[in-house]
Amino acid sequence: MSLESLFKDELVTKALVRDVELPAGTMALITLDNGFDHTKPNTFGPGGLTSLGEALDAIEKRTDLVAVGVTGKPFIFGVGADLKGAALVGARDEALQIGKLGHDVFRRLGELKVPSFAFVNGAAMGGGLEIALHCAYRTVSSGVPAIALPECFLGLVPGWGGTQLLPRLIGPAAAIKLIIENPLSQNRMIKGRDAFKLGVADAMFEPADFLEESLRWASKVLSGDVSIDRPVFADAEWDKAVNDARFLVDMKLRGASPAPYRALDLIALARTASRDQGFAAEDEALADLLMSDTLRAGLYSFDLVQRRAKRPAGAPDKALARKVTKVGVVGAGLMASQMALLFARRLEVPVVLTDLDQARLDKGVGYVHAEVDKLLGKGRVSGDQANRLKALVTGSLTKDAFADADFVIEAVFEDLAVKKKVFAEVEEHVSAECVLATNTSSLSLSEMGAELKHPERLVGFHFFNPVAVMPLLEIIKGASTDDATLATAFSVGKSLRKSSVLVKDAPAFVVNRLLTRFMGEVIAAVDEGTPLEVAEHSLDDLGLPMTPFALLQLVGPAVGHHVSETLHAAFPERFGVSANMAKLVASGKPGVYAPDFSLDPEAVALFTGGTAPSTSEQVRQRVLSALSQEIRLMLDEGVVAAAQDIDLCMILGAGWPFHLGGITPFLDRAGFAEPRFLEPGVASV
Repeated sequence: MSLESLFKDELVTKALVRDVELPAGTMALITLDNGFDHTKPNTFGPGGLTSLGEALDAIEKRTDLVAVGVTGKPFIFGVGADLKGAALVGARDEALQIGKLGHDVFRRLGELKVPSFAFVNGAAMGGGLEIALHCAYRTVSSGVPAIALPECFLGLVPGWGGTQLLPRLIGPAAAIKLIIENPLSQNRMIKGRDAFKLGVADAMFEPADFLEESLRWASKVLSGDVSIDRPVFADAEWDKAVNDARFLVDMKLRGASPAPYRALDLIALARTASRDQGFAAEDEALADLLMSDTLRAGLYSFDLVQRRAKRPAGAPDKALARKVTKVGVVGAGLMASQMALLFARRLEVPVVLTDLDQARLDKGVGYVHAEVDKLLGKGRVSGDQANRLKALVTGSLTKDAFADADFVIEAVFEDLAVKKKVFAEVEEHVSAECVLATNTSSLSLSEMGAELKHPERLVGFHFFNPVAVMPLLEIIKGASTDDATLATAFSVGKSLRKSSVLVKDAPAFVVNRLLTRFMGEVIAAVDEGTPLEVAEHSLDDLGLPMTPFALLQLVGPAVGHHVSETLHAAFPERFGVSANMAKLVASGKPGVYAPDFSLDPEAVALFTGGTAPSTSEQVRQRVLSALSQEIRLMLDEGVVAAAQDIDLCMILGAGWPFHLGGITPFLDRAGFAEPRFLEPGVASV
């Protein structure tokens, strides 16, 4: 099959060339543009690469040029390869052609007879950033919101020069951060200012006159008025960076995804390889990885996050949403304070916290103010913005402060009676249209709202910790929740920049139900006599973000034990309550790990009494079989609209690895899913 047939739906990015007269002479300026606005970024399949190649053919024939420049359409420089076509590659030879074609075209920018300049005016990711790296010089706009090499996030490597050019430009340690560490940290991006500080760009200008200033700067480079010195990196520095990174990747993935390891090998090779050698090695790595299950799993995950997360299944018409001009938060603990800061930052409306005494209230408001000061210190907000945020968040000992609130959320102790009492008190003060939201992680909304005067305005609004970082929001529809309330919840979630998933009012909803089943099986194996260390590392091959007992330590044994009791009450045949866990909670220990991350012998000793130990493989099979069973039951119960919503919840709320794809296709591939989770017509990756 030809590359053209694989990429038949490509939105071709054309290379539009015009002459620009500089004091130093004529520059041929290439503008990358696929003909659409910024909502459809420039990508590169065979058509786009051919267009750029043809533009360079014409440029190379000219003898009147002193330089070549490359920039992008408004707000977008380029975001790399066309992944829709890449997902259809069925033969390694086709995959190898993709790598070679990109190299053959892009490298010409760095091998012209005249200097080349990249003017990075907007988002530059993947192959888009690699185009810039091939140029001799780079400028960047201070307003660029996203610069990244996200390939390892998807199960690939930067395959069009990134692993060879970037470490030589900014050093191996900084390059590893962009190529490996950031993608493995929820695909973190950097901004234009960060790129300039790292040395990715040689100069930075403000967005309003970015291109004009870039051209002026380029002319000074050409005339010799500005010179750029490139640093040299010692062999010892290179070795240390690669070795340290390999250790960290092992700790994070334990060999589960090949892409970061291949990327490290390529970065190490860049120290001594010629361009031909380095680019050929990238071609081979790209060809191998394009044919892997890991890539297809990554693309499935990427599609969920980019598409399904933005169109929540079952969400009511957004026109029904009510305007929110003030938010109330019941409680002033850590979770409540995190929520208050997020509401103030994203909604830019007054937020009032309430609690039982002044000391707690002062601590909660003080936390918000301290976090704002941190944002100010990092340059994330200006002085004026910091002052406004602090003024927006206040405290009150009485709930009459909620009288003019449109949205009130509780974040009190996870006890049904306590939450019912809170909402009964709140309802005495708020309007009939005010949305009442609960951050419960496991309790029934229908029971919580049973005695309310207006149970139709109660909705679940379940954040994950830390609130500012975790992207998932489980929005729970109770038996009485009306569409206006639900639409308002989705509207607020979008304003908070969260990915919202509609969930039925079922015990522990999605993420906590599955994590509790997961933890319950591991703990049960330990209770039966399996050494804790064996059970703890039985799923290491999956590359999960943390081991089971490390997760328990993060959540807190008391919280984990409480949720297990809630689920045991609902499903006693599948969710047990561990007597040994109760002992751990009673001991007051934070978990089984000591502060130095070694196992605490006293905590481990609490898990006694078992006489039927399992092997690591037996624990692994037990856990995955249990998860498969629980997901099948959740789908049968209609907890979410489709299996993809469970996958999305686990990726965004539990850190389920991108390289495994969603949890349902993973279990399907691994032979645990019968019948198959995915609906007819949906491919299992």
